[in-house]
Amino acid sequence: MALIEDYAIIGDTHSIALISRDGSIDWLCLPRFDSPSSFAALLDDKKGGRWRIAPRGPFKSRRRYHDDSLILETIFETDTGSASLTDCLPLEETSNPHNPRTVTPEDLIVRVIHGISGSVDMEMEFAPRFDYGNIAPWMKQSTARSVESIGGPDAIDLVGDVDLVVEGFAARARFSVSEKDKVSFVAEYRPSHEVSRRAGLLLYADELVERTDEFWREWVGKCSYEGEYRDAQIRSLLTLKALTYSPTGGIVAAATTSLPEQLGGVRNWDYRFCWLRDATFTLEVLLAHGYKGEAREWHQWLLRAVAGDPKDLQIMYSVTGERRLYERALDGLAGYEGSRPVRIGNAASQQFQLDVYGEVLDSFHSARRAGVETPDDQWELEVAITGFVCDHWQEPDDGIWESRSGREHHVHSKVMAWVAVDRGIAAIERFGKDGPLDHWKQVRKEIFDEVVERGWSEKRGAFTRVYGDDELDASLLMMPIVGFLPPDDPRIVSTVEAIQEELMVDGLIRRYRTGKVDDGLPVGEGTFILCTFWLVDCLALMGRTDEATALFERLLELRNDVGLLSEQYDTTRKRLVGNFPQAFSHVALATAAQALEDTGEASAVRRGR
Repeated sequence: MALIEDYAIIGDTHSIALISRDGSIDWLCLPRFDSPSSFAALLDDKKGGRWRIAPRGPFKSRRRYHDDSLILETIFETDTGSASLTDCLPLEETSNPHNPRTVTPEDLIVRVIHGISGSVDMEMEFAPRFDYGNIAPWMKQSTARSVESIGGPDAIDLVGDVDLVVEGFAARARFSVSEKDKVSFVAEYRPSHEVSRRAGLLLYADELVERTDEFWREWVGKCSYEGEYRDAQIRSLLTLKALTYSPTGGIVAAATTSLPEQLGGVRNWDYRFCWLRDATFTLEVLLAHGYKGEAREWHQWLLRAVAGDPKDLQIMYSVTGERRLYERALDGLAGYEGSRPVRIGNAASQQFQLDVYGEVLDSFHSARRAGVETPDDQWELEVAITGFVCDHWQEPDDGIWESRSGREHHVHSKVMAWVAVDRGIAAIERFGKDGPLDHWKQVRKEIFDEVVERGWSEKRGAFTRVYGDDELDASLLMMPIVGFLPPDDPRIVSTVEAIQEELMVDGLIRRYRTGKVDDGLPVGEGTFILCTFWLVDCLALMGRTDEATALFERLLELRNDVGLLSEQYDTTRKRLVGNFPQAFSHVALATAAQALEDTGEASAVRRGR
């Protein structure tokens, strides 16, 4: 089983495929991110299914993306020669990089092998397994060079430039490529009751790759960032675009489920959903880099998802806004490196997390500041949400980290309740909205006074995780970022320094000490990449630019060879852990890079007033 960092991605803004260094598609859900998997060797090497193209004998590989693109090229070098494998999920001809809602997939996977030098003996194994490895499909040989795989509601048809042989529940091919030779394979996903269109697909393989390559390069051309960290920024922005479900504008937290936060452990969650708290940072990043269209679509998705009674607001939704995300375990899969259970759905969707209300209202505030057009009735929803926060901010909640041990009075949650009311006040004072200004100002003061009194520990000289507890939490780094207190406030300075002293491991930040905090789960996880980027933002805001830059560049070293990050990093094993690629890690990278570029005026501080 490959390391998490051994994977690259290709995507079509509907789904993402993970491809290993040895040319194996080990994860792909079709037709959308949260569909049951068609290839899941990532979670079970024997039962999950894969599509592998690689040399038959020993080889070395290296890979790269085409410049400013999501077209992946893997170079194989053998004793007898070298060859390249080009992979892409194509986009339809009508897809427009300047219009987020007109990006549509072909429901195809294109893989093209080119001979570079000498002669290389290649082999291809096509072994889809539908429904998370539960269905081994019927493999039907249509012609010498085409195969249909059908199982339940799903089907994938494969055509190639060489003869295919069906062996059990897989199709295989053996062939050789020499200099200037080319062999193409095209697979098409379809509902099993629909007719295949496989005839003629190979004729357009090169055109599909070129068209998709052009789309991505044109999309990147809209980016307004030209700073020192442009390459890292572009790769992060491309990753965020790939994680976007273009029909609705929703952005999933990651492309995968159940990649463990601790290898062999149970902290394995399904991240193929849209978390509301991602909204604010995502909007800031998109707006800061010139992507107003994507920001507008994300904003509209958010508005549709949260519409209704504020008490029914969830922390996450599906890419289309669905609310029932029931969590269950797939007992038939072995799990990544034995990390079980493998989960689909997410029970945290039913938690009460007070901070989410602040994130939602902050995102509306960000959009309003940026001049994004909003519906006339949006303000009514904002007033209702703010009123709900005014009535419920004193209640305990499950917290940003989705603890499964019961509700507490989390300091970060109270801070974000303050943000919710503060942004409502800003809408009235700065944008002429009509609302109960005096009442909201009184509530904002009450929240602030309680946090600085009950959230502060004289013993620790720092703000703490929850009221009445001396443990720290990396979410406290958000306090200066959202404008609750200025970055040079002595209480903020001492809190940041305490977090550096207690939660830092090998230069990276943990969320909290799992051995000291009961979160309802066994002890142990990696350092949290997002939290370390938050520290970069804080240091930049505090004017500690050299320290912030050094830490940022340390984080850049954690990216894999094609610039991708997961959720966490295991400092003991020196490995990426958690779901991959992680949207929030890449959002935070882009935000921190902008913070450094702005010489201390972090883009995140614009969230404050």
